Amino acid sequence: MQIRERAVQALCDPAYADILDLVVWVEDGDAYAANHLGRVRWTEHGRELLSGVDPIGSEDPMAFLPYSEELANPSPARSTQNAYPYPRQRLLSFFSDPERSPDLAIVHTPKHDFIDQTGHTGEHGSLDVIQSRAPWVMSGCGVRREGFVADHARLVDVGPTLAHLAGVPVEHLVDREGNPLDGVVRTEHLEDISPRRVIGILWDGGHSGEVLAGAEEGWLPNVARLIERGLAFRGGAVAEFPSITLTNHTAILTGVGPGRHGVMGNVYYDRVKQSQVVPNDQSTWHRSAEWLHDSVKTIFEMVNDHADAPGPVRTASIDEAIDRGADYSTMGLMRETGESTTDALDDFLPPVDSPYRTSDEFESDGWFTWSQRVDDLGLQQVLDLWASVDTAPRLTWWSNIVSDAGHHEGGPRSAQGREGLIQSDRRLGVFLDRLESLGVIDEVTILLTADHGFEISDPTVTGSWQAALDGLGVDYREEGPNPGLVYFGIPGGRCFG
Repeated sequence: MQIRERAVQALCDPAYADILDLVVWVEDGDAYAANHLGRVRWTEHGRELLSGVDPIGSEDPMAFLPYSEELANPSPARSTQNAYPYPRQRLLSFFSDPERSPDLAIVHTPKHDFIDQTGHTGEHGSLDVIQSRAPWVMSGCGVRREGFVADHARLVDVGPTLAHLAGVPVEHLVDREGNPLDGVVRTEHLEDISPRRVIGILWDGGHSGEVLAGAEEGWLPNVARLIERGLAFRGGAVAEFPSITLTNHTAILTGVGPGRHGVMGNVYYDRVKQSQVVPNDQSTWHRSAEWLHDSVKTIFEMVNDHADAPGPVRTASIDEAIDRGADYSTMGLMRETGESTTDALDDFLPPVDSPYRTSDEFESDGWFTWSQRVDDLGLQQVLDLWASVDTAPRLTWWSNIVSDAGHHEGGPRSAQGREGLIQSDRRLGVFLDRLESLGVIDEVTILLTADHGFEISDPTVTGSWQAALDGLGVDYREEGPNPGLVYFGIPGGRCFG
């Protein structure tokens, strides 16, 4: 019996039902998922039940809508109660990199509390729809004023859409080898697709349901300003698997999934280099170009190849690790110092007392307060770039992180998660005011998104599947934490469940 099959059988023991949502893998061009209930396979013809009861409740990307349905059933306890959008496409991409893809991935249940293994109160990484749903808000020039729309996109669509609106012809939205991108240009809600200045804004961990609810309820007034001049997809944008930060920042900014761009997670293993890779760390963010496969192009490179701009800064990347090719970038400034990102950023950061915070309650959280300062710096940089219309970039990409810090610590709908979103909204408002003062608010297109959603764990749901892996009697290495990426034949152990 193959090692992977033995592992799947061991992990699908009902003893792990509360903590293990799915085991997923790819074999002979088909994608598989299994748990204690049963096993399914996705072929090009659809989903096929192989044994037991189908563990997949739904594949609907519009599941748990309206938002009241998510509120009524947060963090479903069983996979049959959950939804997993685009499973075949996402799994085939994730497992297609011979150098970096694991042999299988173990997905935690939404309720699994694994704080003792580097987890958090609020978590993401799953194949499921809530952890995979990021907001999609478009506003401004050429965008139909449709308000809230019963539609959805994928995060790989963000980059191609921005690049095309910035002036890149559709036929040039390809990788370095001439292959089409995985994402598509979403023009069906646009009245005009002629080239213009575009601004992409990412609120890391910006839980889609909360963001849209905040706009409707009035506590995110500047998101509401965007929607008034455009639209928001109720179904948001589906992240690539895993629904992890650097995997999806990279997918957004290259328009391809992880099997093509090479960033398999925040932590993964490289078989060729025979080493662990940790791209999502304060000390390594500035080295993002090292993680990308040579075949991919960033949208900064695409726009610089095709879009005219009046000044030297055609493309700008603010507080974003995946910045390759940008004329101006925060990480580029960090690299010029020769220090680690952490040390270099600390030299640039403004004071701890952020003018955009609304509460002192969370100031004892060092990661949260550091994130505030990073976002304050990012706002100042984007305001400097937009000091005048003549020197503003053709493409501006602006990443914010305090929203992620708040949701990790408190979880979705927590006071700290809301504080992170409110701060991000207040910074957005300052930038929108700058665009209005320049008289260009109706001449630019803005797309607000995130890299993943969030679910909240249950401190009573704990446990580990390490015994199942150790009991195989073979060398393995598990990277993670969510999902657990298991590489067989490589010593190292380490377990996140």
